[in-house]
Amino acid sequence: MKLNWKLPLLVGVAGAALAVPELAAFAQDAAAPAADAATAAAPVADAAAAAPAMTVDKGDNAWLLLSSVLVLMMSVPGLALFYGGLTRAKNMLSVLTQCLAIVCMVAIIWCLYGYSMAFTDGGSMNLFVGGLSKAFLAGVDTTTLSETFTKGVAVPELSFVMFQMTFACITPALIVGAFAERIKFSALMVFVALWVTFIYFPMAHMVWFWGGPSAYSAPAGQIFTWGAIDFAGGTVVHINAGIAGLVGCLVLGKRIGYGKEAMAPHSLTLTMVGASLLWVGWFGFNAGSNLESNSYASLAAMNTFVATAAAGFGWLMVEWIVKGKPSLLGTASGVIAGLVAVTPAAGFAGPMGSIILGLVVAVICFFFVTTVKNALGYDDSLDVFGVHCVGGIVGALATGILVNPALGGAGIVDYSTADFAAGYPGTATQVINQAKGVLLTLAWSGIGSFILYKIVDLVIGLRVPADAEREGLDLAEHGERAYN
Repeated sequence: MKLNWKLPLLVGVAGAALAVPELAAFAQDAAAPAADAATAAAPVADAAAAAPAMTVDKGDNAWLLLSSVLVLMMSVPGLALFYGGLTRAKNMLSVLTQCLAIVCMVAIIWCLYGYSMAFTDGGSMNLFVGGLSKAFLAGVDTTTLSETFTKGVAVPELSFVMFQMTFACITPALIVGAFAERIKFSALMVFVALWVTFIYFPMAHMVWFWGGPSAYSAPAGQIFTWGAIDFAGGTVVHINAGIAGLVGCLVLGKRIGYGKEAMAPHSLTLTMVGASLLWVGWFGFNAGSNLESNSYASLAAMNTFVATAAAGFGWLMVEWIVKGKPSLLGTASGVIAGLVAVTPAAGFAGPMGSIILGLVVAVICFFFVTTVKNALGYDDSLDVFGVHCVGGIVGALATGILVNPALGGAGIVDYSTADFAAGYPGTATQVINQAKGVLLTLAWSGIGSFILYKIVDLVIGLRVPADAEREGLDLAEHGERAYN
């Protein structure tokens, strides 16, 4: 007998809070808090001197605050409208509610323990997860700072906390598109609370946690230690959510009538609005990840613009050739694929390399959401795997190539040098580093998500009853309609 949803929901959130001591953390590669950097192992060579006093530029802080708001706009209303328009009308409100509720819940979890697990040293578990010394934002106030990519330059830690919080909020919301129109709302909320705790925070810690320029030799996350680079979340956000979405749609099974009934998007107008909001908000996502308002932020913004344009145009052309007509849905899908692919490369590739990346990812993602999906027969409702996971993999691997200065890339900063010179270890070396990060992400999220889905299914049940699915989740789950 299935339990009433309220108890499992509370147990899921509370259980996630109690289970974290050695299991999760999240950190952007831009910086670790100044307090952690000060206690980290002393840098070597010329950098062995004491860390300099941190300075804060008001322009950097203003850009980070604006970027945080832009990334929030990506989740609500951007992603909510993009996904909602792609569903049938009877499920529109359910998707809007899911996206909004996830943002609200994850923001709270982030402040309770997510940030701490991200931005503190995890001791013996540091390669995989942080600790709890900053749980409930202990010690974080208007006087504390987080170092940027430049030695001695910092931003207020509260700004950094908020910026990273928006990443934590949007990532699990991406997953819902894979099993839209058939999951219980209560089950989804419990799953997300567990998923950010056991999957997202550790993944982000592994990719982005380091000591900062003033303590570059301090212990870092596993994937960062491997030398893999990810500017704004190709692994942490897109591959992570994309593979979790694929596992979810397989565990839940196909929608009733899938392949037999028409399931066309009910409003491509809203999908277009959502895609456009995502594109605009993505400038905060990518360029904001630089933390400083300097030329690297300009590079990330430029790449975000042109890679996306190339992918949107590339998908349109491929679809026109293959299907005979260019569609709005295809062009919007290409735009999202381009945004996904350029995310890890935004501050590393050059503009021309980003254009090539956009064209390539359009072709590959088009192939996956049409040919591969149809051949394998899985019901990824809104193509989360085909766009986010596949696009994220393409972007992550391509970053290892396009960062090469010989190809117009920015190079990889060597913090052991006195002037923090940018170099490149070679194509084979860097692509292998990138591939290791991709494989660990797929394994961690794929296997971990499967376990969490099964746990939630046993306790609550993941899928709505058949009658509720036929009626539509708007009325069955929420008692209201998107349209009256």
